Amino acid sequence: MTNSSSDRIVSALREWIAAAPAGAQLPSTRQLVAQFEASPVTVQKALRTLIGQGVIESRPGVGTFVRAIRTARPNDYGWQTAALGSPQHRIPASSSALRTTPNDVIALHSGYPDKELLPERLVRAAFARAARSEAAVSRPPIAGLPELQSWFASELGAITPAGLTAPVASDVVILPGSQSGLSTLFRTLVGAGRPLLIESPSYWGAMLAAAQVGVQLVPIPSGPRGPNPDDLDRAFTQTGARAFYAQPNFANPTGGQWTAELGDTVLGIVREHGAFLIEDDWAHDFGITTDPAPVAARDDSGHVVYIRSLTKSVSPSVRVAGLTARGPARDRILADTQAQAMYVSSALQAVAVDVVTQPAWRTHLRSLRQQLTNRRDLLIDALREHTPAAHLDAVPRGGLNLWLRLPDDTNLPRLTRDCEDQGVIIAAGDDWFPAEPTGRYLRLNYSGPNPGAFPDAARIIGQVLTNRQ
Repeated sequence: MTNSSSDRIVSALREWIAAAPAGAQLPSTRQLVAQFEASPVTVQKALRTLIGQGVIESRPGVGTFVRAIRTARPNDYGWQTAALGSPQHRIPASSSALRTTPNDVIALHSGYPDKELLPERLVRAAFARAARSEAAVSRPPIAGLPELQSWFASELGAITPAGLTAPVASDVVILPGSQSGLSTLFRTLVGAGRPLLIESPSYWGAMLAAAQVGVQLVPIPSGPRGPNPDDLDRAFTQTGARAFYAQPNFANPTGGQWTAELGDTVLGIVREHGAFLIEDDWAHDFGITTDPAPVAARDDSGHVVYIRSLTKSVSPSVRVAGLTARGPARDRILADTQAQAMYVSSALQAVAVDVVTQPAWRTHLRSLRQQLTNRRDLLIDALREHTPAAHLDAVPRGGLNLWLRLPDDTNLPRLTRDCEDQGVIIAAGDDWFPAEPTGRYLRLNYSGPNPGAFPDAARIIGQVLTNRQ
């Protein structure tokens, strides 16, 4: 009965509204109750229905009014073309690795580990403690919380060989994630219009940061065993570059890891050319069959600038990274970070240092290694069974991804589209090349959700590859 009464009131009021001018005030609720002989609840329900339909609007303390009907028209932002002018630097489109997807697909595209691989209990407890502490209402030092600076410095110092000076807390600058750190490094150590040597393929986010700054990328071919030192030396000589961006441990996307000998050779080349090695240790916590060996631990002359993020291993909500640099370079980096972000949230820094200093953090990392091993091997076995046309150059010893080589005549856009139509989201490898791709690749993340569906995903990829013939 209430519904029919409400509908009757809605119909009657719509007729009244159709004849009333925009802005006309409706009778009060008391008047409508008397007019329609209905309860106040029924009248209010009718009014809410009309508000939801967009024909009336309520002004608290004043009354209810007929809403002006806005005529739909196309927006014209053409004036902004002249006001903005041509962009100085073309910014690449966002990578497919950042796509969010529904939970009914098999997602192999993301660059982040699944929630079940994170130390969720530690993170939640750390956030609760931070909320009750001074960190929730205080501003931290510009360079970061001293205890977090010390943690980053001591982690690197623990593997510094005897005879070299280990980094100290004052060498560390805390950043709001490594992505902003890359922009800062390219701006301060390289500069707009100047060359930056970069592994190819390499992290797409570094290419995005370079484009934003206006840095000119010079690709250095690199694979599972890293770059060829002769190519690197030649590029330094030919370009006059003063920095080389690289991921020596579990590189994204190849999963490659440099040997200690290659790291020393690269360090020697960088020193010879009076340049910097920008070492991105993004996967420090994701070793599987080996541990990371940062080149920065073998340099105390300021040639290696080392960036280490906690975002992927602690939580995507804890965007905190530590950047270790020495000498004037560190001063320039700190000045740039201050100009860009002023400081990093005290609460996030407190959460980060709380998590990584808990004894359970090391326990979590040991468990994580086994989980990553199982996921990696499951996906590799499934691909070998169902996608014989694809080839894996090397089994990664750490990281989150497989770098899968496809036949040279593969139509990557069509492959990714056809796989998505069948419920499998994959990342085409073209995004990871700073210049023209040297082949057809897929980057497949084995740390994503629902590993039990990996065989189904491999089967679908294999079928789509077969059907392209």
